[in-house]
Formats: sequence, structure tokens, C-alpha cells
Amino acid sequence: MLIAGHSQRDTVTEEKDPLPATGGVRLQGALAHALPLQVGLFTQLRQRNVFRVALLYLLGCWLILEPVHVVFHMLEVPAWANRLVIMLMAVGFPLVLVFAWVYEITPQGVKPTNEVPHAASIRELTGRRLDRAIIAVLAVALGYLLLDKFWIAPHLAAQAPVAPARDATGMHAADTSAPGAATFRPPAHSVAVLPFINLSGDQAQEYFSDGLTEELLNSLAEIEGLQVAARTSAFSFKGKDNDIGTIARKLNVAAILEGSVRRSEHTVRVTAQLIDAVSGFHLWSKTYDRDLGDVLALQTEIANAVAGAMKVTLLGNEAARIELGGTRNAAAFDAYLRALKASNSQHDVSDQRASIAAFGEALHLDPDYALALAGRSRALSGYASEYAVTQDEQSESIQKAQIDARRALALAPDLAEAHVALATIYAVGNEYRAALGEYQRAAALAPGNARVMWEYGRFISYIGDAAAIEATRRAVALDPLNPRAHYRFAESLYNARRYQESVAAYQEFINLDPDSPHAHAFQGLAYYGLGDLASARAACETKSGQWNQLCLAVIYAKLGRPAEAEAQLAKMRSALGDGAAYQYAEIYAQRGDIPGALDWLEKASRLRDPGLMQLKTDPLLDPLRHEVRFQAIERQLNFPG
Repeated sequence: MLIAGHSQRDTVTEEKDPLPATGGVRLQGALAHALPLQVGLFTQLRQRNVFRVALLYLLGCWLILEPVHVVFHMLEVPAWANRLVIMLMAVGFPLVLVFAWVYEITPQGVKPTNEVPHAASIRELTGRRLDRAIIAVLAVALGYLLLDKFWIAPHLAAQAPVAPARDATGMHAADTSAPGAATFRPPAHSVAVLPFINLSGDQAQEYFSDGLTEELLNSLAEIEGLQVAARTSAFSFKGKDNDIGTIARKLNVAAILEGSVRRSEHTVRVTAQLIDAVSGFHLWSKTYDRDLGDVLALQTEIANAVAGAMKVTLLGNEAARIELGGTRNAAAFDAYLRALKASNSQHDVSDQRASIAAFGEALHLDPDYALALAGRSRALSGYASEYAVTQDEQSESIQKAQIDARRALALAPDLAEAHVALATIYAVGNEYRAALGEYQRAAALAPGNARVMWEYGRFISYIGDAAAIEATRRAVALDPLNPRAHYRFAESLYNARRYQESVAAYQEFINLDPDSPHAHAFQGLAYYGLGDLASARAACETKSGQWNQLCLAVIYAKLGRPAEAEAQLAKMRSALGDGAAYQYAEIYAQRGDIPGALDWLEKASRLRDPGLMQLKTDPLLDPLRHEVRFQAIERQLNFPG
């Protein structure tokens, strides 16, 4: 008995020996022996507190990453630094788990007592302490989430720029930043692409960075569910020192994509970053190095990355839509971008010819470049309607334009730009039913393309379709800083006899392009429709030009100033000859000279005057609508119902 008791006492005494400060290996060995060999891996992981340590580590990482992201953003630390922090945390995770397994992170200096007599009890003590640490970290995380939801996010939103209000016409009213103004809430999936900065060290390469930006913008517009501000509006900020918030407010978009392009002889480096327009935080950024021949695929890659960062669900084959009608020939792509540059900055006939020549160069390098075919078709149509001197020259340009448009459609039947090109040719040739079909197809294929929508809206406005107002209003929403979008919207309101709204919409046109003579003239005719002759005269006298002369020829006659009215008509006859037969019919109709108006209208019909497109809804021709001769011309033109 004494022997047994002595043995037992010795055993207990051994267990109560203090844990040595440097005896980690001995302790680990003792504890390992204390566990039955048959215990499974899961049980050992639980008993050694590995699960608790893993949870605590992950929660701690999450709490660290949030402030790190904010601080890095404020200090403009490169994006790779964020990734480095995450990588270090990922590397640390398995190391922490190994440490928990081997050393059980048992506190130093813990001595077995009557309350903690065994190694298992020491683990339980450690486990309870870990539980308390996890609860504390969870409480901090919950507090942060509540703070972010109810104070940080509302505070950022309150400090964000205020979106301009809209009046009854859907136009932006005067900007206001007064207290109590509505919080800036743009459409969630809306984005603007600012002109990428040319870092090539050669100003002559500006066309390439601008063109690549425009192509990327078009690529994003092909993604269903993503609203993209059109080129004219986005490029209006080029070279201006505007902050992201101001730009986003003016374009009413939730995100801004900006970047830079550095081109060498055979390669291109593109850096892009997507910024949340409300918070100012970066949503995504990346740098791409590609061969020039891979630029088409690069557009797809960036567009998909932007859509993913904005949480837009991709439907169908985005790559096929984005790359439709494109080329993988680097030299052809370069020529195409030069053609776009000439077309977008067109001021005279030399620019138009340069555009046609550059499109031709692209097609020489890649005859199957459908986008270049559609572009050259539009350029040829524009030349025919604006610069052709003779009837033969005009006919030749239209014929070439039609060949290009049909070839583009044969190569890419779903290319909206090609359908618009063919529709324009049909419309100029008075084939209105065929034109309508092409415009409708283009609008269905590219509802996010501002130019497609205003061209479609313009045409259906001429044929009396009430949907024209909504189509042109959408073009304004897509391209809010483009004067032409506002012009088409105002025109659709005018043709619908909504003159007061038309006056306001034309004013938006004037605000964006105060030097345009057309804007003042058309606003004058809208005032004329309201019966406000004084305002109509003042508007039409603001500038000089063909349309101002037409406006004044009508208004002076109504004001009882026939000599001045006749002088304006004489100026038109001297400059335009019979080429303005349709416009002469408008003037005579408003003077009350019905036979004279009908004579000019019949002449316009014989000459296939492009102005006849407006005949069905033109308010200036209303005095003629009950005339048999007028009705015969209308039937002959065969407008769609």
C-alpha cells in the first residue's frame, strides 16, 4: 500500500511540475502522448483549437483589409500593393494553422492545478480564451458594418456631386448644389469612357489613343445591361481639368473608365482603371501589353472586365458582338482609326475626302473589314449630300456608298452601323419603306448607340411615328453633351407640334453649340409655330445661313415686310438654285401662295429632292395638305403607314 501510495504521489508530483519556459518541444511531446492514438484527425484539429485559430485569423484579415484599402487609395498606392497584402495574408494562413497544431498556442507559464490538472484542461482554457477573442473581433466587425451602412456610405453620398434635375421635356435643368438638393443617384450600370491619355511621346499618335478609346466605348455599348455615355459627351472633357465627380454628374453615370495608351512599333501598352463615381474608390485596374494585331481581343477583355467589376451579368457571346465587323490586321486598324479621326473632326470637304481615303486604305489592307466598309459608306453619303457639285458626282457617290453598305452587311449581317449606312442611302433616294426597315433593324441591334438612336428617331419622326420622341430622348440620355442629339430631340418635338417643348430643347442645342446657325433658325421656326413672331424673328436674325434665310423669308412675310421677305428668298435662289426646291415650297405655302408652293413641290419630286423625306409631317406644308396635287405627291412617295 505504501509502495502504491508512493507511486501515485510521485506521479501527481510529476504532473504538477511547472511548465518550463523553453520546453515547447517537451510539452508538445507530453501532450501528444496524452492523446489516444486512435483519435481521428478531425477530433485532434478541434482539440488543438486549430479551427478557432483559423476563424480568428480570417476575421482579423478582413478587418485589416478594409482600412488598408482606404488608406492605400488615399495615398494613391499602386494596385499591386493591395495584391501584395492579400498574398502575404494568404501565405500566413497555413503557417498559423501549423503553429496552432504544433504548439497549440498554449499560454506560457500555465501550471497544472487542482482546477486544471491535465493537458486537456489547458487546451480547454486556451479554447475559451480564443472564443472570447473571436467574439470580440466579431463585435468589432459588426460595429464596422453598421457604421459603414448608417454613417460612412450616407456621408459619402451626401458629399457626392448632385445630378442636374430634369424639366418636363426631360432635359437637364439648371445645375444646383444648394442644401437639400437631391442625392446623386445615377443608373447603377452606367459608365463613361474618358479619352485615354497618349503616352507614346508623339503628338501625332493622338489619333490612335482617341480611336482606341472610341472602339473600347463601342465595345462596352455592345454589352446588354450596360449604359454607356456616347463618344461626343465623353470626349468633351478631353484636355479639361474636371474632377471625376463633376464629369459623372454631367454625364449621369455611376462609373468612369480612364487610362493611358503607350504605343511602340509593334506593341501597345494599355492601362485602364474603373472608378466608382459616387465614392471615388477604384473598382478595378489593370495594365495590358499586347501586339498591335491583338487589339481586337484586348477590347473584349477590357470590356468584360469592366462589366464584371460593375456586376453586370454577361449574357450570350459578348466577344462575338464586340468583335463583329473588326479586323486583326494591325495596319488596317491603324488606317481605320485615322479615318475616324478625320470623320469626327470634319470641317470641310478636304476632311471628308481624307476620311474616305483612310477608310479606303484600311480596306486595301483588309477587304473584309466590315466596320471600315460601313464607315466609308457613311462618308460617301455625306459627301454626296453636302459637297457634290454636279448631279453625276452625287449619283456616283451614292452608288459607291450603296455598294460598300451592302458588302458590309454581307460580311456582318448584325452590324448596326452597316444597317444605318444602307438606311441613309434608301432615305436619300426616297425609298422610305426600305429605309424604315433598315433603321428599325439598326435600333434593335444597337439600342445603346446614341447615333443609331437619333438617326432612327429622326427618320420615324418624319413619317409621323410617335415613338420618335422617346427614341431621340434616349439618344440625349446616351450622349447628353452632344448638340446633335438635342437637335434631333427638338426636331421630333417640332414635327409633333409640341412647339413649347421644342423651343426648350433647341435652347439646349444652342447652349452646347452657340455658334451653330441651324440651332437659332430651327428655334425660330418653333417660336413661329407658337405664334410668337417677335421671338421667332430675333432667333432667326441671330446668325446667317441657308436655314436662317428660309426662316426670315417666312417670318418677314407674316410681319408685313414683303420686300425683306423677298430679299431673303432671292439670297437662297442665288446660292442654291433649284437644289432647294423643297424649301421654296415651304416658303410659298406659308405665304399663302398655294399654286406656287405646289409647283415647287412637284419640281422637288421630279428632282428627287432629299427634303421630300419631311413632307408627311412638316408643319410648314400644313396649308397644302387638303390639296389634290399635294396628296398625289404624297401617294407617289409611298411613305410607310
